[in-house]
Amino acid sequence: MKLSVLDHSQISEGRTAEETLQETTKLAQAAEEYGYTRFWVSEHHGALGHAHSSPEILIAHLAANTNTIRIGSGGVMLSHYSAYKVAENFRLLEALYPRRIDLGIGRAPGGAMLSTRALQEGMPVKSSDDTPSKLHDLVGYFYDDLPEGHRYTGLLASPSLDHAPDIWMLGSTYGSGSIASQHGTAYAYAQFFGIPGTEQAIHRYVEQFKPSRLNDTPRSLAAVMTICADTREEAIRLASSSDLFFMLLHSGRMPARLPSVEEALAYPYTAQDLAMIEASRMRKAVGTPDEVKHKLNAIANELGTEEIMLVSPIHDFESRVRSFKLVAEAMGTWSPSSESSKH
Repeated sequence: MKLSVLDHSQISEGRTAEETLQETTKLAQAAEEYGYTRFWVSEHHGALGHAHSSPEILIAHLAANTNTIRIGSGGVMLSHYSAYKVAENFRLLEALYPRRIDLGIGRAPGGAMLSTRALQEGMPVKSSDDTPSKLHDLVGYFYDDLPEGHRYTGLLASPSLDHAPDIWMLGSTYGSGSIASQHGTAYAYAQFFGIPGTEQAIHRYVEQFKPSRLNDTPRSLAAVMTICADTREEAIRLASSSDLFFMLLHSGRMPARLPSVEEALAYPYTAQDLAMIEASRMRKAVGTPDEVKHKLNAIANELGTEEIMLVSPIHDFESRVRSFKLVAEAMGTWSPSSESSKH
C-alpha cells in the first residue's frame, strides 16, 4: 500500500508560525526518507491556527528542500481563482520540479464568509458551482488544447510543457467524487472529516469513472486521522490534543492553536463532549504500529483504495515524526536497515 501525508501546518500551542513552517519542511523531508509517496499542504484563510494560506508558495519551498517525494496541494480552493492563473502557477511548479507536482482541487471555501468575500471581491455572484467548467479549462491549459470556439482558444499558460501536474479532486461527499469521475481525474476522499455514511462516495467514483487523457482507470486515496506510538496508552495520550481541537471545532468553538496534551487532559469535558470524542475515534487509526496497520488496512479494504494519506496533528513535533516512522515501518514502506545502510 502507498502511504502519503496531508499537513495542515497547524500551529501548536506555545509555537509560532515561523517555527511551524520549519517543522512542516522537516516533516516533508522525514516523509521522503520513510518512503511516503506524496506530501500535500492545505489552504485555509483567516485562521490564527494555521501557518499559511498559500499552498503554491509552500509547495515550491518544500519541493526545493526534498528530492523525490511528490509535493502538492490538499487543496487549491478553485472557486476563488481564475483557472488560467492556477494553470500558470502549477505549470511553473511542474517545470521547476518535473513529475513531482500534484494539483489537488477543493470546492470548499477554506475559511469563513468574510475571507471568502475578500478573496472573491469584484467577481460576479455565482448561481451554481463552477468547478466543472474551471476544471475543464485547467486541463485545456495544461495540455495546450482548449477546444475551438472556447473564449480563450490559443491562449498559452506559460511555460509550455510536454508533461503536466497530476490532478486530484478532493472531497468528503460524492459531489466532488462525481466531478472527478466525469472528468477522469484522481479522487482524494477526506475520510478524516468523519461524516457518517459518505464512504460510498469513493465506490461510486470508481463505478462511474470515465477514462480520460488524465487517467485510463480510476485512482483514489483516503485521508485518515492516524496517530501511532510505541504503546496504545501513549498514542491515546498524544491523540488527546486533536480530540480536543476537533471537539471544539465541531461545537463551533474554533481553537486558536493545537492544544498541548497537558491542556487537553486538564480540559473540563462534559459527558456530551466525551461521547463526541469516543464516536470520532471509531474512524481514526490510533494505537501501536500493529493496531494502526490493522486499522489502515481495514479502511483501505472497505474503501477499495491502495493509498492512505495520513493526517496526524500531534502537538509534540518529535512524537509526530516518530508516528510517521512507526507507521512506515509497520506498513513496509521503510525499514531500519535502509537507514543504517546510509551510514
